[in-house]
Amino acid sequence: MLDIAPLVRVHVDAWIAAQNDMGVCDAIARNAPVGKPTAMSAPHLPKVAGIDSTVPSPTHTAPLPGVPAAPLPPGALIQDRLASWVSDLTTLHELTERLVRTGSLDEALHELLRAGATLVGARRGMAVLEPADGLGPATTVGLGLAHADLGTIETVPRSVTSYGRILEGLPDPVAVPGPIAVPDLLGEAELDPRHREVAARLGYAASYALPLATEAAGRLGAVVWLYDEPAEPVERQRHLVGLYGRYATEHLARLIELERARAQAATIAEELLPSRLPRVPGVRLAARHRTGPHGGGDWYDALPLPEGALGLAVGSVSGTGPSALAAMGRLRASLRAYAVMEGEDPVAVLSDLELLLRLTEPARSATALFAYAEPARRRIVLAGAGHTPPLVVGEHRTEFVETSLSAPLGMLACWEAPSVELAPAPGETVLLYTDGLLRRTGDPMDRAFARLHAAAASVPKADRGDPGAVADHVLRSMLPDDPHAPDPAGEDVVLLAARFD
Repeated sequence: MLDIAPLVRVHVDAWIAAQNDMGVCDAIARNAPVGKPTAMSAPHLPKVAGIDSTVPSPTHTAPLPGVPAAPLPPGALIQDRLASWVSDLTTLHELTERLVRTGSLDEALHELLRAGATLVGARRGMAVLEPADGLGPATTVGLGLAHADLGTIETVPRSVTSYGRILEGLPDPVAVPGPIAVPDLLGEAELDPRHREVAARLGYAASYALPLATEAAGRLGAVVWLYDEPAEPVERQRHLVGLYGRYATEHLARLIELERARAQAATIAEELLPSRLPRVPGVRLAARHRTGPHGGGDWYDALPLPEGALGLAVGSVSGTGPSALAAMGRLRASLRAYAVMEGEDPVAVLSDLELLLRLTEPARSATALFAYAEPARRRIVLAGAGHTPPLVVGEHRTEFVETSLSAPLGMLACWEAPSVELAPAPGETVLLYTDGLLRRTGDPMDRAFARLHAAAASVPKADRGDPGAVADHVLRSMLPDDPHAPDPAGEDVVLLAARFD
């Protein structure tokens, strides 16, 4: 508890200046309180950030005409302003806490629109993300506006809109523009006719645009809130939404950097994988690859071998990031060389790969599965090192291939797992995959295997003739939310499907 003396001497101008330029503690120190106000514990109505909570006096306590009102008790002004500051800080804390929990640009932009609409008292809005450096990503999201409404707004020339002047009106990409308020849009005599038509059609009469820019992050975009009636935020609302906007811009800048890093990792991973699958008589191939946000080391390969044979491989390198991607590229290139030399013996191929990994990268481990297929004879010989077993999907069976257990590459004292042979029937598909498909479900491994078996067994009969359709159905069944989205935990997913005629 603060022990404040009974008498308080406050100069109004000095106090307002302290409110604008200093924090609560600095303002109190600047105005040197010398007494304890007698009404410090008197009840006061709570205040909400951005809303004037002045309430008229009840009728039974209204002052009589001609009778002077009782003077405010000493310190009442200080207490009201302190309560207002505490309310504002509480509101900003809650809104920024909600913002920081967003993990994607789309979520962050929607949260920014919702919080800003609360602070400025609007009902609808639109956020345009266009980093000034031109490297993207670029997107537009709306609050209370359908996709068609956003398209209608974008037909208005940008030079006549408030958010357009922020995005395109400044030649300096690192300059921080100010907010733009249009309190009576339809009342402007020189308003662009197309802008007037769109505003009347969508039913908004005022706008308040805020730049998404800081000196450190540069200009990232703009956000505009739309009012149904002529209006504009008061000074207190502008101050609060400005503070929130600066914090939101910094958060968006971090998310943009993460999104760019993820896109770069995905591009590198795709470049290290086959650009196209080979065409071999008697078999049709399809592959699906989903890269995690940090760039994992899952990979696949398919290469034609002498005498009409085909080599199929999937694997996973430990770790994430550029080093894992580089190790994945080296491992895949080495396996291709070993497969050309001795592909008919999968155990020998993986033994050579084990020796290479042990000598060149002793601190890294990897899993791999290599299959030597002869489509004309519908015969497959395969061996695995710490990898998940393949799955055979057909009209009359859906079952895992019984492979011998083995430690991952880089952890073997000697090679102990022999190869296995299987003969897929005409029309059956052999599905090779990495354990990222199982881990991204979030289930224990036994349940994840059961889900994979159920997903493969439920492939519609019309899709069983297309290996790509089989892979897509398995992805949708295993990851129903969004099978194409990267996993926030960093798990890659690889599926390689081979259908034998």
